[in-house]
Amino acid sequence: MKRVFSGIQPSGRLHIGNYLGAIKNWISLQDKYDTIFGIVDYHAMTVKYNPEEMNNRVLNAAINYLAAGIDPEKSILMLQSGVKEHTELAWILNTITPISWLERVPTFKDKIKQNPDNINMALMDYPVLMAADILLYKAEFVPVGEDQVPHIELTREIARRFNSIFGNVFPEPKEIIGKAKRILGLDGREKMSKSLNNCIYLDETAEETEEKILKKAVTDPQRKRKSDAGNPEVCNVFAWHTFFSTKDEIEYVNNGCRKALIGCVVCKKMLIKNINKELEPLHEKQAYYQSHIDEVKEILYEGTKKAGAIAKETMQQVREAIGFLY
Repeated sequence: MKRVFSGIQPSGRLHIGNYLGAIKNWISLQDKYDTIFGIVDYHAMTVKYNPEEMNNRVLNAAINYLAAGIDPEKSILMLQSGVKEHTELAWILNTITPISWLERVPTFKDKIKQNPDNINMALMDYPVLMAADILLYKAEFVPVGEDQVPHIELTREIARRFNSIFGNVFPEPKEIIGKAKRILGLDGREKMSKSLNNCIYLDETAEETEEKILKKAVTDPQRKRKSDAGNPEVCNVFAWHTFFSTKDEIEYVNNGCRKALIGCVVCKKMLIKNINKELEPLHEKQAYYQSHIDEVKEILYEGTKKAGAIAKETMQQVREAIGFLY
């Protein structure tokens, strides 16, 4: 089977944006591809963090991967920092990647805005490490959100440049974009993000989710009263319905909003019910893995070992290509 690689950085608790935009899509790929899913912890170093919290962040990510449905019998679940070849390949790729390619990546400007007091070299260079993450496993497909497509395009360019200089080693990966292309946060303006505090976290209780949606989720800004006709196309709560609600429920909300037959509270309560219904089995599995943390560590250890064997083989080919076989 053709190989897929993707990963999430453990920069904090995972949220429904991670679930809809990445993990849920990964689950559907496990039976179709040779899948490797990483916890890419080196990427999380691009912003300030507490070193004492990183271990718990990594374990929390692994628990959520497993609770959501990543099956270690079907997929490799691995830790980036446990495979030294990631940073080795990133350095080699740095030597052939023009700075101008990195300056044009749109997310670089976003990261500068989010981290004005910590504009470090890694903020610019992390797309090269991301390319190394993908190319190290010769992945042919990468499931990503819409905002990450420029990074996959850059990865293809880097692979093409390496192959043209040193010989054909890497495939040129293609992106797989799932149904959830871009998930906005509770504010309805920005992408759901831990740093913007606009998230619903995967480990929050049903009551916490309900409170956040009722109090913070922004609806159609033009609709002031129930008697006002709304426009679901500009309502972020309605956008969430398309991921969590049935076809009939979506039509009911769409029609009821446009004709002022239902208010925003009714719309939100239906969404709350459906989100909590979908996340209930995930919460049950979270509780299991939290009480069996040694099992989680063993799965992560074994997956990282398997990934390391693949990476070692790739780097042998890379060293042969660049002439570093002394």
